[in-house]
Amino acid sequence: MRRLRVERGLSQEKLALDSAIDRTYVSRLERQIENPSIGIVEKLALTLGVPIAQMFAEPGRGDTAPQPLKAGRKPRS
Repeated sequence: MRRLRVERGLSQEKLALDSAIDRTYVSRLERQIENPSIGIVEKLALTLGVPIAQMFAEPGRGDTAPQPLKAGRKPRS
């Protein structure tokens, strides 16, 4: 999930807001502390614009963890 979020340039806060999920819950999901319901996974997949099955795809052998987004607020578009 983190890889998909970072690829789209979304902060945890923005993903949470757009998915109607608490930001701390998104953080806990990315740290694998929480186990989401299928409803939560569906909300996140819709927000990220991916098929729900992609939320369960394991990273490839050579894939590295995504770099964190730059800290601070994003400029308004």
